[in-house]
Amino acid sequence: MAVLNQLVIGASMAAVLLLVALGLTFTFGQMGVINMAHGEFIMAGAYTTYLVQPVAGTLAVPAALVVAFVVAGLMGLLLERLAIRRFYGRPLDTLLLTFGVSLILQQLARDIFGAPNVQVTAPGWLTGGVDLAGVRLPYNRIFILLVAVGCVVAIGLYLTRTGHGSRMRAVMQNRQLAAVSGVATGRVDQTTFFLGSGLAGVAGVALTLIGPVGPNLGTYYIVDAFLIVVAGGLGQLRGAVLAALALGILNSYVEFWTDASLAKVVVFMVIVAFLQVRPQGLFVLRTRALS
Repeated sequence: MAVLNQLVIGASMAAVLLLVALGLTFTFGQMGVINMAHGEFIMAGAYTTYLVQPVAGTLAVPAALVVAFVVAGLMGLLLERLAIRRFYGRPLDTLLLTFGVSLILQQLARDIFGAPNVQVTAPGWLTGGVDLAGVRLPYNRIFILLVAVGCVVAIGLYLTRTGHGSRMRAVMQNRQLAAVSGVATGRVDQTTFFLGSGLAGVAGVALTLIGPVGPNLGTYYIVDAFLIVVAGGLGQLRGAVLAALALGILNSYVEFWTDASLAKVVVFMVIVAFLQVRPQGLFVLRTRALS
C-alpha cells in the first residue's frame, strides 16, 4: 500500500514539475535563452491567484489560471522585448541578465506583498479526496494532474495543428533556414516567450494548492525544471513529459526511504549519470542542418 501511495505522490509531483518545466522547454530549446527569471514568473502566477481569490470566490482557481497565464506571459514578453532580444546567441549573458531580473522581481514582490509567505485557501470543491483501492487521492492533486495533462494536450495541438506552431517548429529546427524562407523569427520568438512565461504562471497557480506563496517560491523549482528540460531533450515535449514523470516518481520513493535533502542529491546524481550516457537527452531535436 505504501508503494501505491508513493506512486500517487510521485505522479502529482511530476505534474507540478512538468508545469514548471513546460515553458522552459521551448524558450531554452528554441532560443537558447537560460532564463533564470522563469521562477519569478511562477511566483507572479501564484500571487495572481492570491489577488484573484477574494474577487472570484469558489471560481478563483479556474479564473486565476487564465489571468496568471496572461500576466506571466506579458511579463515574459516585456522581458524579451526590452532586454533578452539584445543577447540572443550569448547564453551566459542571458543567464546573468535574467538572474539579475529575478532578484529585482523578488525584491519587488517583498515590497508589494511583504516578506512573510501568504496562503491561498483552496475552494471547497478542491478539499478532501477520494479513496481508490486503499489509496487516498486528494482532489487538489487530481486537479493539478488534469491541468498538466490539459496543458500538454493544448501545446501538442498548437504545435501540430496551427500555423504559428508550424513556424515555431521550423525556427527550432533551423533558425537561419526559417528566416530565409520568410518566417518572421523575431515574432516567433515573442510568441514563444509569451507562451513559455504564461505556462510558468499556470504552474504558479498549481503550486498555491499545495503550499504557501512567497517571494522565493520559484527558486525552489527552477533547478528541477532545467534538469527536466536537459534530460528530456531541448525543445522536446514528449521528452519533458517522460523526464518529469521519472524525476517525480524517483524523488518520491527516495524521499520516502531517506529524507528530502538526500532525495534531491540522489535525483541529481542519477540525472548527471544519465547525461553521461546520453548527453543529448531522451529525444534529439531533428534539424535540417547539414552535418
